Amino acid sequence: MLLRSTKIVATLGPSSTDPETLERMFLAGADVVRLNFSHGSAQDHIQRAELVRSLCRKTGRTVAIMADLQGPKIRIGRFKEGRIALNKGDQFVLDAECELGDQGHVGLDYKDLPRDVKPGDMLLLDDGRMVLDVVEVAGHRISCTVRHGGELSNNKGINRKGGGLTAPALTSKDMEDIRVAAAMKCDYLAVSFPKSSADMYMAGQLMQAAGGHALLIAKIERAEAVEPQALRDIMSASDGIMVARGDLAVEVGDASVPALQKRMIRQARELNKLTITATQMMESMVASPVPTRAEVSDVANAVLDGTDAVMLSAETASGKYPVETVEAMDRICVEAEHTEPPALDREFLDRVFTRVDQSIAMAALFTAYHLKVKAIAALTESGSTALWMSRLNCGVPIYALTTQTSTRYRCALMRDTYPIVVEYAGNDREELLLEAEKVMVENGAVQKGDLIVLTIGEPIGKAGGTNTMKIVKVGEHRRA
Repeated sequence: MLLRSTKIVATLGPSSTDPETLERMFLAGADVVRLNFSHGSAQDHIQRAELVRSLCRKTGRTVAIMADLQGPKIRIGRFKEGRIALNKGDQFVLDAECELGDQGHVGLDYKDLPRDVKPGDMLLLDDGRMVLDVVEVAGHRISCTVRHGGELSNNKGINRKGGGLTAPALTSKDMEDIRVAAAMKCDYLAVSFPKSSADMYMAGQLMQAAGGHALLIAKIERAEAVEPQALRDIMSASDGIMVARGDLAVEVGDASVPALQKRMIRQARELNKLTITATQMMESMVASPVPTRAEVSDVANAVLDGTDAVMLSAETASGKYPVETVEAMDRICVEAEHTEPPALDREFLDRVFTRVDQSIAMAALFTAYHLKVKAIAALTESGSTALWMSRLNCGVPIYALTTQTSTRYRCALMRDTYPIVVEYAGNDREELLLEAEKVMVENGAVQKGDLIVLTIGEPIGKAGGTNTMKIVKVGEHRRA
């Protein structure tokens, strides 16, 4: 069986929350499940998290949980008849005080929109499917002319071309949802619509105050967030980013997204951050058992860009073929990965290592690449050593061996990294190394006679203390 380097994030929903289907998704290759807090109650998410943990124990798979916050509701209100048809040239009013809309006007869930726009601005509805030109702003009313029409239904999203909406990233609902995510011990927290590092710091403080330890993923979906300095600041305050191509495409224009995706993934890897590429990756499989050729290319290109994970949304949440979609994505990722040979020497150029543990991680990569060893075994408390190794492709699988349950699940999102639990409570280095070899063999990662690179830190059990690298032939490592 070929190991897959790129991880798969699958969103849970009505199509994927019965135990049998979810178990099949795990066995098909899902590495992380996404709980979308835009839908469902807190109790729904808690029950799904419990089911995920139960199936992990049953299947032996390590599948992490990511809680995805709703963020600000930048949406229109509701219509008396549920929907209307807009035609090019129609006059249409967005009214913050309207209760139920009709053919001429509709309310706003986002009440501050009249303060954020001016005549000449372009507003995009329903992921850009309809376009309005702002003609006049008077009090709570925004008078518009329809540029591109279509069928408009209740609660569709609204964006301003070029960004600039002042809605805060964290709403009161998000703050409550962070407490729920902390209580369920989620492994990752995705923050919607951050504009600056302050949004991410606030989410982290709220998570910490609630007793949670989730790593933070910033969803890059605002025009302001892709400005070079803002993006660097957001990355610095986060553990990773999601290239959220839906809202981002609406704000910056769809033609700009592919180049932005490549730049963001490259920059995140340089800064030792995780990356998830998301939105419509296999959209046709909501209703079809096979992907389009364009979708295959899209997933493959994200893999070749170096993303840690590719994400499924409606495909697994509400689609007809959740298991088949995961299987298809797994197949595409594996094929793409084996067309890109590692070029570690080139990637080492201009790299600067300032920490002992980071230097050991880089030395292990360099050694594994040139010796063509079977595997790298990183004994890690926090997962940092495995993360650093996973930022560069050396063509050798990285096994994150850890005694910490939380670290094992965190590593499930890291490219090229395969977490394994080591049940050792002592502080004797030689015994720990022997135990590491044993679990590697038991898990089928290596066999007797294979050459592996081991990294370990002393004193044993101290996070951030990796300071030793050993080259070991499996089965010949003996206590001195």
